[in-house]
Amino acid sequence: MMRLGALLLLVLCGLAGCEQDMADQPRYNPQAASSQFRDGASARRPVEGTVARGADLAPAPQAFPYPVTMKLLERGRQRFDIFCSPCHGRTGDGNGMVVQRGFPAPPSYHQDALRQASDRHLYDVIADGYGAMYSYAARVPPADRWTIVAYIRALQYSRHAPETDLPQPLRTKLEAMP
Repeated sequence: MMRLGALLLLVLCGLAGCEQDMADQPRYNPQAASSQFRDGASARRPVEGTVARGADLAPAPQAFPYPVTMKLLERGRQRFDIFCSPCHGRTGDGNGMVVQRGFPAPPSYHQDALRQASDRHLYDVIADGYGAMYSYAARVPPADRWTIVAYIRALQYSRHAPETDLPQPLRTKLEAMP
């Protein structure tokens, strides 16, 4: 019995040593160079077709799926400010901080082509990318993509609201302007 206990203790001590070996194994720091791969980078891209854990695999609806509320628009503004405004600017005019630092300007959301684009088109561009814009599918979940689309529509409406939609005092003030 004593020998069995001693043997068990010896095995446990040996296993504890293995755990430390795993902690001390060679590794790369993020974005470090590597001679192991042809491209010289240690970070690897996910295998084509990889799906993120917990990803929503349901097909996206063709039209806006939620009622537009102030809460939804506030969430959309928050997500827009985080993910979109660095390039598109806070007003959606395509003059964000990245552009001011010399990168190519994205299109303005206020141009006719994007004002007439479907909600689903804007959703798909967020999900899949377009032109120089890369995909935000891994960063922005589907529900937040729709809130961003709603906020983009609010930005567009803010500059292109029909005069008939304005309250009478504002219409009178607008008509009095030279």
